[in-house]
Amino acid sequence: MDVMPLLLLVAGSAVIAAAARRTPVPAPLLLVTAGLVISYIPGVPDYTLDPHVVLPLLLPPLLYTAATDSSYLDLRAQLRPVALLSVGYVLFATLAVGWAAYLIVPDLPLTAALVLGAVVAPPDAVAATAVARRVGLPSRITTILQGESLVNDATAITAYRVAVAAAVGEGATWAGGIGEFLLAAVGGIGFGLVLMVPLHWLRTHLKEALLQNTLSLLIPFVAYAAAEQVHASGVLAVVTVALYLGHRAWEVDFATRLQEEAVWKMVAFVLESAVFALIGLQLPVILKGLGEYEGGRAALYAVAVFLVVVVSRFAWVYPATYLPRLLSARIREREEDPSWKGPFVIAWAGMRGVVSLAIAFSIPLTTHGEGDFPERNLILFLTFTTVIGTLVLQGLTLPPLIRFLKLPGRDAQAETLAEANAQAQASRAAERRLDDLLSDERNVLPPPLADRLRTVLERRRNAVWERLGQVNPLTGETVDDTYRRLSREMISAERSVFVKLRDGRYIDDEMLRTLLRRLDLEEAAAYREATQ
Repeated sequence: MDVMPLLLLVAGSAVIAAAARRTPVPAPLLLVTAGLVISYIPGVPDYTLDPHVVLPLLLPPLLYTAATDSSYLDLRAQLRPVALLSVGYVLFATLAVGWAAYLIVPDLPLTAALVLGAVVAPPDAVAATAVARRVGLPSRITTILQGESLVNDATAITAYRVAVAAAVGEGATWAGGIGEFLLAAVGGIGFGLVLMVPLHWLRTHLKEALLQNTLSLLIPFVAYAAAEQVHASGVLAVVTVALYLGHRAWEVDFATRLQEEAVWKMVAFVLESAVFALIGLQLPVILKGLGEYEGGRAALYAVAVFLVVVVSRFAWVYPATYLPRLLSARIREREEDPSWKGPFVIAWAGMRGVVSLAIAFSIPLTTHGEGDFPERNLILFLTFTTVIGTLVLQGLTLPPLIRFLKLPGRDAQAETLAEANAQAQASRAAERRLDDLLSDERNVLPPPLADRLRTVLERRRNAVWERLGQVNPLTGETVDDTYRRLSREMISAERSVFVKLRDGRYIDDEMLRTLLRRLDLEEAAAYREATQ
């Protein structure tokens, strides 16, 4: 097996994603564009997107890292809009896009058109999270988009299976489709509920951070595969487990959390970069099979389907936002009246991604070996153009749209004040605990060491309050910023001395690593405080 194309894909996409961080263009858009361009360079291998790789091997870790970074409490608070988008909108889009494609494309069977509708219905988890993180959406909108993208793949995959069954003549019925959807949803959540407690118990009882992180890497694949074995939703199983583990991550020891955060950031960066590059690289593969539709007709169909996808999202989002308020006095009393701007951004942020392409590539080549699946190649093409269109057009225009609408962002001052109050309460509890411990003769410390514990606690408490205060007029730094910078300069000076001592053979490499790790932990603590 030639691994060089895979290495080139990973390395190249990582370089492009890193370069995107120095530009105002979100990384997903630059990666897709680069993939489109590179796909026509002579000698570039064909990167056919294999659904048997993407769905069981790439989707679970991407969902897992997105879900653990989400907030269970925030998602629960926004359960109604998340459910209306992740279930209601996906089913609505499946029918709307399918019916429109049936009317637009001559000789396209309705069942095949509904397959197309199911394929392009779900906005992408990776795209939504990446763009929302980059443009700084308000927290409520970010939560809704993240929650929708975590669950909607399960709805779309189930709708796709029902539509394919109808298209290949397996006698699919509405009752059967509803039953399959319930099995997938209830079964997926059920598997997640069964797995999450023992998995969390393992995470808290394994004593080595290396073993705990190995388990962490296996969890999304285990949850996905276990659910899919009984035709339940692997997507919902992964999301359920990840939300629970993320909510209780504080119960895992600090070494595991530090290592796990670094590991999953690397995994997410590599997979997200490769996934968006793969999208662009699919163009030659898709055009090869377009056949009779080469030319203007296919382009017209692509524009029409893209417009239906965009318009149908607006057609769902606004009624789903305002109708519940009209029908329920309780909702009107509990929630503020939303402006038109928030729903507009949610409707415009429906970028499609790799899951749609992976589902499209999984369309069977034949119907029970009796003939080609109706218009399979055209469905692949329309899926690809919809994905590219939403990523490029909506992804590029979303940041200026948010600036134009002047959506209220996060209140940094209020958040810092809440953080300072929380830190003050925690510090008082820590001081009481320290006094209790030092009163026990078994915990007697020399006064300088006891004072050092109190000094560290006091600095941690004051650091947040100082962020609310004045800054140095010469440097623009707060007192705490200056303290951290000087601390890191001192650490850097210590590190240089240790290296010189090793080079002079006064200490060996093992001792150097021990000393450097101690400094690294101190510097990491200073850096984390500076970036929170």
